[in-house]
Amino acid sequence: MEGKNALRKELRARRNAHVAALDPRVRALMFMRPPSPVTALVPQDATVGVYLAGPGEAPATAYARHFHEAGHKIALPWFADRDSPMQFREWSSPWVDELLEPGPWQSIAQPQASAPVAKPEVVFVPLVGFDAEGGRLGQGGGHYDRWIEAHPAAVRIGLAWDCQLVDRLPRETHDRALHAVVTPTRIYGPWEQDK
Repeated sequence: MEGKNALRKELRARRNAHVAALDPRVRALMFMRPPSPVTALVPQDATVGVYLAGPGEAPATAYARHFHEAGHKIALPWFADRDSPMQFREWSSPWVDELLEPGPWQSIAQPQASAPVAKPEVVFVPLVGFDAEGGRLGQGGGHYDRWIEAHPAAVRIGLAWDCQLVDRLPRETHDRALHAVVTPTRIYGPWEQDK
């Protein structure tokens, strides 16, 4: 566990430095539309789970808009409180911020409690680090790990900056690999699952 925490600290610093060095005009153009091999992983009429990016994370909002325009339901993580398991609730329009409210982590908004519960068939996940075999290192809270364990059939796609790639991540028995990772310059995968 100490090794993972040290790696998280190093990768967060690397990610933050990378994002800070990007010209904001260039950064605004990244992750605007999912590449066609990624859209091929999304079945017709699937509910698509995305996230609202925290500081330094690769943004997913433009993907939400793309899939919404293609007729998919969009869902965001939702927490009753910090100790509750993560679930997804519908975000009926990814252009309307008024449909969101502060979550238990005040810096990240979430759907209103009255929004319908959703079960995404495809989920775009944030990450701190990844490897070229589909390994993912998350923030450390285990929210996505537990959700993925409870929904193993969901297609899992990471969004990341190129600087977040590492040679190999340590894996524990509960870790589930991603099906693909998208960076501004490359698509890793898709990989067959489950490994």
